[in-house]
Amino acid sequence: MTIKMDNKETFHILAVDDEEDICEIIKFNLESEGYSVDTVMSADEALQMQLEKYQLFLFDVMMKGMSGFKLADEIRKKRNLETPIIFLTAKNTENDKITGFTLGADDYITKPFSLRELVARVNVIFRRSVPQQTENSSNIKVTGIELDTERKKLYIDGLKVELTPHEFSIMQLLLKNQGKVYNREEILNYAWSKDVKVIDRTVDVHLTRLRKKLGAYGKYLVSRSGYGYCFEIK
Repeated sequence: MTIKMDNKETFHILAVDDEEDICEIIKFNLESEGYSVDTVMSADEALQMQLEKYQLFLFDVMMKGMSGFKLADEIRKKRNLETPIIFLTAKNTENDKITGFTLGADDYITKPFSLRELVARVNVIFRRSVPQQTENSSNIKVTGIELDTERKKLYIDGLKVELTPHEFSIMQLLLKNQGKVYNREEILNYAWSKDVKVIDRTVDVHLTRLRKKLGAYGKYLVSRSGYGYCFEIK
């Protein structure tokens, strides 16, 4: 099923892979789902694009010239874009995955991958990006933190802070249940689709990023050694 925003605007995806056949396959299959897809064959080409217009990036890791990891680091740190990223790569060790998630990846698909899996994971990313009418529409306010659950936005002392869909889901879970400790598996089940296979340490990476984004309020994201995480004002 094609996932679209309420105003019927199609989601835009940029795929970056130095194999032309893979670019063509990705473009054909995702456009068949109703998405708008642009493809380029290098990180340098990608950096010449108007990156702000895309709602999802698909990056190959091992490309000639700049790698997908370096490209992700560039757009996160220098372009300040929080656009969801899915890495497509043959590198599938735990360390490789941790590197990807540390750089801000929202998902990690190893090659060779099935096209059905790719489409399913892209759909999951967009389902988490679209406001759901069934969610509690009231804002969650805690000290200087305000989470707008309807518009999917976070404000710190009145200033908007960009979150990825997974980061937003984690914040929503912990803020709605202050003081309650959730282990990694419970957080994964809430913030990720059960069809998406991610490792437990992914939660640690996302919590570290969230602490930085919360600034002075990051100290309220508490780690309970041996148990999990909670949001607690001490």
